[in-house]
Amino acid sequence: MRRSVSRAVSYGCGWNKRYFAATASSVSSVHTTKSNNTSTQLKKTTQLRNLLRSNQLEFICEAHNGLSARIVEESGFSGIWGSGLSISASLGVRDSNEASWTQVLDVIEYMADHTSIPILLDGDTGYGNFNNARRLIQKLESRNVAGVCLEDKLFPKTNSLLDDVRQPLADIGEFSGKIRACKDTQKDPDFVVVARVESFISGWGLDDALKRSNAYKAAGADAILMHSKRADVKEIAEFMREWNSSGKNSCPVIVVPTKYYKTPTEELESLGVKMIIWANHNLRSCITAMQETCRELMEKKNLVGTEKRVASVNEVFRLQNNDELLQAEKKYLPK
Repeated sequence: MRRSVSRAVSYGCGWNKRYFAATASSVSSVHTTKSNNTSTQLKKTTQLRNLLRSNQLEFICEAHNGLSARIVEESGFSGIWGSGLSISASLGVRDSNEASWTQVLDVIEYMADHTSIPILLDGDTGYGNFNNARRLIQKLESRNVAGVCLEDKLFPKTNSLLDDVRQPLADIGEFSGKIRACKDTQKDPDFVVVARVESFISGWGLDDALKRSNAYKAAGADAILMHSKRADVKEIAEFMREWNSSGKNSCPVIVVPTKYYKTPTEELESLGVKMIIWANHNLRSCITAMQETCRELMEKKNLVGTEKRVASVNEVFRLQNNDELLQAEKKYLPK
């Protein structure tokens, strides 16, 4: 039964117990079906919402086009991170909103069409103010994208992992209004809006991180993504201890351990983290593989060593779902 959007907004991080009880049992059914979308399953939005309310630590993995999204799903992940860094890099531009939001939308549409698991889009700052952000929500819902993560920085954004770069933050009231606008705009009550808090990135510290997280939770955010670029987990651990002790752990926390990758996953789980995003490693592994392949081809000027260590052409056809087209041609073309 469909709830009104206003009721969905009132849940924010604190989805009520009745709703959770009705959906938590379905978490185990949230997983991969093949990308021909012939199987009956939960809506993608519901899948993502259930992942955030799972009893166990969940993982989603980066993709940056339809092919990589298909590979993420086939690898067994229950969700996809539509990485802003990876999408912009794959387009050959910087992660500074040089790719327009409609260009990102085109990429994410291919990803959604080619998979049956939910996509959480890295929506940067929402590409402007509340009005731009709420239009983004409309377009994502129309393309069957399950959720968006918005960061509390200024447009155009600067990548959080760059060194020695200013990282100005948005006004708390302005960003809270942006979240409310997104939640008021969504038609599907299960669509997820994640607030990404950049206090540690900008050097504002724990108190500011807690203040912002509380404000965004009150504005209706469905989860908090707490970001840090330290090589250790110190900032995340401090935040989680305060967040949990204050009784606000009904709001799921997501982390991106790109910089503190040596931290054992078990430690993050013990802190109460609900979801981990492997945020850019498919892009980076592609870069390494292509650099090695190009170097080898340039040096050896033959394919003997290369051909045996790359995917076959038939594997490319399989990932493109070419068999479906062959079957359709038999069905619809004249004999």
